[in-house]
Amino acid sequence: MRRRFRRFAAVSSVVTVADLAVLALANSVGLHVAAADVIAVLAASLLSWLLHRSVTLADDPFVRWVGQPRSFVLTAALAGAVDVIVTTSLAGSGPLLAAKIVGLLLAGFVRFTLYRAILFTDTRRDLQTRRDLPASPGEHRFTVVLPAFGEAGRVADSVARVGAALDGIDVEIIVVDDGSPDATAERAAEAGATVVRLPVNRGKGAAVRAGMLAASGRTVAFTDVDLAYPPEQLRSLLEAVEAGWDVAVGNRWLPGSEALARPSLLRQASSRLFNLLTATVLLGQYRDTQCGCKAFRGDVARLVFGRTRLDSFAFDVEVLHLVERYRLSLTEVAVRVDDDGTSTVSVARVAAGMVRDLFRVRRWGSEGLYDLDPSEVEVEGG
Repeated sequence: MRRRFRRFAAVSSVVTVADLAVLALANSVGLHVAAADVIAVLAASLLSWLLHRSVTLADDPFVRWVGQPRSFVLTAALAGAVDVIVTTSLAGSGPLLAAKIVGLLLAGFVRFTLYRAILFTDTRRDLQTRRDLPASPGEHRFTVVLPAFGEAGRVADSVARVGAALDGIDVEIIVVDDGSPDATAERAAEAGATVVRLPVNRGKGAAVRAGMLAASGRTVAFTDVDLAYPPEQLRSLLEAVEAGWDVAVGNRWLPGSEALARPSLLRQASSRLFNLLTATVLLGQYRDTQCGCKAFRGDVARLVFGRTRLDSFAFDVEVLHLVERYRLSLTEVAVRVDDDGTSTVSVARVAAGMVRDLFRVRRWGSEGLYDLDPSEVEVEGG
């Protein structure tokens, strides 16, 4: 696998050296600093465009500007103007090289800010654009995936509640036993669920992935086995997907959402902080990346979860990153949370790992590990 991030950095270094060399050469033949810097900026911009087009990954949301000539030209012009103005102003009172370095730094900041604004706009437009597509192929209208670990005591009741809440809908219920040490799988099978068993405990991300890839529904959703999100609202997610959205996710902060049991202050603070940190990976506006209630078109679920790599609780962010990368549409749905307070998840235990995983997703994206095979491109929303 090519290390695209390293190649991106190498291209940027080559362009910077070329910029400095052209400036020095033009200035040495007697051109005014301003004229010499204009020539250097034009040469560096053209070189940057040509090299990045052949090296960087245009499908990565963070470098998608490579495929947008108008955005590139506008950004290069504005950043170049900053470069020329700063370099010319400072060159009169100090060394040309020092003036140019300051100009490059300020121009780089302008370029980063403008590209970020462009990427925000483009990604959010993609997310908000429903696609007119035929229903995804599938044996059932709806599949609900329940990841479970050590849930022998309540998994049967959860399966029954989901079935009752979706009465009248052709639904497949899959329980993924994530290496439980008890009889979770047996109790789930007795309750009528299809059971997928993982031989060892790998984490919620791995369990959800296994269930989503085993699903045969035209729409596929996952939710927590403790049913902290009452299963009746799975109907809203199903309706949203059937209305044309590729992905429908619950949002506990939308107007109309309810929380019958407020999380602790520690959980609230850690959740808000984590959502801020997701900006290193995500470009869309998400106030609730970790809501455990999400639904997908069946073909979209296979596309996305066939590419996920995280087994931990941060898998939700990886999923949203892939939704953005593959230019899929997404809508948010208000949800009710009946948190019974029995969660066994330790905030302190998982927080550091989740932050680490954010940077893993960003690195994997830069390295091309989420690239689509040609056979998968027809599902992409581009």
